[in-house]
Amino acid sequence: MTKLLGIYGSPRKGGNSDILLDKIISGAKETGAEVKCIYVRDLRIGGCLECGGCDKTGICIIDDAMQDVYQLLQDADVIILTAPVFFYGLPSQTKALVDRAQAMWNKRILEKSGNALKTYDSGRGYIISIGATKGQNLFEGIELTAKYFYDALDMEYKGGLFFKKIEEKKAILKHEDAIKEAFTFGKRIAG
Repeated sequence: MTKLLGIYGSPRKGGNSDILLDKIISGAKETGAEVKCIYVRDLRIGGCLECGGCDKTGICIIDDAMQDVYQLLQDADVIILTAPVFFYGLPSQTKALVDRAQAMWNKRILEKSGNALKTYDSGRGYIISIGATKGQNLFEGIELTAKYFYDALDMEYKGGLFFKKIEEKKAILKHEDAIKEAFTFGKRIAG
């Protein structure tokens, strides 16, 4: 049974990326996946202090909600991060979570070295993102951040779903193809 973690990265409750992740999770559950979810907007997570506290242990010394998130990240076979585009990047709350994965990167380099760092042993990661504009490079920042987030987690980045020109809350519901694609995507990645 696939253990899937959905990370709701939007500060807006019930928005477009929430709706898409709900559909993906429905598809994944249909295949029998075990699903857990994180709503970043509900967590108190501070940014990485670059204090070096995790350098020798791979364990972050900051005592906040991220301590519970670390275990969820480690237990998952598949992680799906969803977020809208904010200035060609992740919303600040979600970026804080990603930045705090530095401890997991340090853990990874303590346990692996050389060519072993080119392999991924902990699963697969995906990104789902929505942006209001139609810019050609709209998702490049988010996708690059996701790639290195999953690298820190020892997971292979496998791409995702990206939707342009969608801004108003719940506007994604007018795009039936996107809703169907999300459901099918959930079934595929959890199967």
